[in-house]
Amino acid sequence: MSFAKRVICFFLFLYTLPAFSASILIPMDEVQKNHLKSYGIAFWVLQQNQDIHWLLNYRGGSFLLPFSLDVKSECQIRGVSFEVLSDAQATHLFDEIASPEVNMDAVKLQKPPKMAVYSPQGKKPWDDAVTLALTYAEIPYDLIYDDEIMKGDLSKYDWLHLHHEDFTGQHGKFYAGYRNIKWYKDEVRENLERANQYGFFKVSELKLVVNLKIKGFVEAGGFLFAMCSATDTFDIALSAEYTDICSHEFDGDPMDEDAQEKLDFNKTFAFHNYILETNPSVYEFSSIDVTHTRKVRQDEDYFTLFDFSAKWDPIPSMLCQNHNNLIKGFMGQTTAFNIDCIKPNVLIMGENKTAGEARYIHGTFGKGTWTFFGGHDPEDYQHLVGDPPTDLNLKKNSSGYRLILNNVLFPAAKKKKRKT
Repeated sequence: MSFAKRVICFFLFLYTLPAFSASILIPMDEVQKNHLKSYGIAFWVLQQNQDIHWLLNYRGGSFLLPFSLDVKSECQIRGVSFEVLSDAQATHLFDEIASPEVNMDAVKLQKPPKMAVYSPQGKKPWDDAVTLALTYAEIPYDLIYDDEIMKGDLSKYDWLHLHHEDFTGQHGKFYAGYRNIKWYKDEVRENLERANQYGFFKVSELKLVVNLKIKGFVEAGGFLFAMCSATDTFDIALSAEYTDICSHEFDGDPMDEDAQEKLDFNKTFAFHNYILETNPSVYEFSSIDVTHTRKVRQDEDYFTLFDFSAKWDPIPSMLCQNHNNLIKGFMGQTTAFNIDCIKPNVLIMGENKTAGEARYIHGTFGKGTWTFFGGHDPEDYQHLVGDPPTDLNLKKNSSGYRLILNNVLFPAAKKKKRKT
């Protein structure tokens, strides 16, 4: 055989080599160059009607994808690290994970969830960490708000994120600092006009109905994820269904003098026994949040993820997949949750035990689940109104943002019965 023919045969061999490889492994440990866009690759493969495996606790929660040149090319375009595995290597990997001696498991992801973000129109992606994460990871979502929920559009979706919203009708309790600022006046006016359109005299009345519809969405099997003030105000509004907790600065009439005693904690998802903050000039809703009572310095502000059994507790294991289990803390209007205000049946997945606060909690309601994550932006320690956006190109390996994206993929998992 001539030299030219040997060269041609060699390159033909290199070109056809991937045909003998069965899988693409996206490692999620420290070798991964872009953890956040890796979730986008996994979601994109699901959109191609292909199943993938989420390898719980294997190299930081890696993804095993069916091999194709398109998948390989997409990883290269998005800057995601990957490894090509042969059939034998993939089989060995599954054998390793299946061993009862290791805390690992393989969960099949089958169908990409239909995503919605509850947020008012006009908000920029950097106003909310979740929309920022979804946009960066190139995961599609629809923006919905009160109108869509009132029309019954929630039934179209599998997964709903609550933008840092105030569901109590107190306009974020920005009154003291911003009541004379144009953006605050505009938001108050727009929210009141929307409430009036539906026959309500108060914003709190419309928000309660929206709240109850979201609660019904979860009960019917929906997946709910919320951060910052959407977490505690959601529960507070539910508990205040039959009382007025808004002072006259917010709705034109005084709050119920017995509002605290009339709260019904049986109606809430996560919290109980909290004390309302009734002063309209105090930038706080209740004793659930610890922002103004915590004594944690910024350089010491971390929380720890719990290590769950992948084989026995796959759901919290999925939600906690990470290349770090010590996560850098960050603040928000609702920074973290007072342990004493968390219901005993709620699963705490991340906490600062010394400070007595939980950051990342989960639970079920009806056929669905909810997950609450304290804080505003995992890569902006003290996010202030008007701050510039977080550039995720500079934070592509963020452990805090990974927790958000774990929740995005979680609904795609094939349901497994908990082993009891």
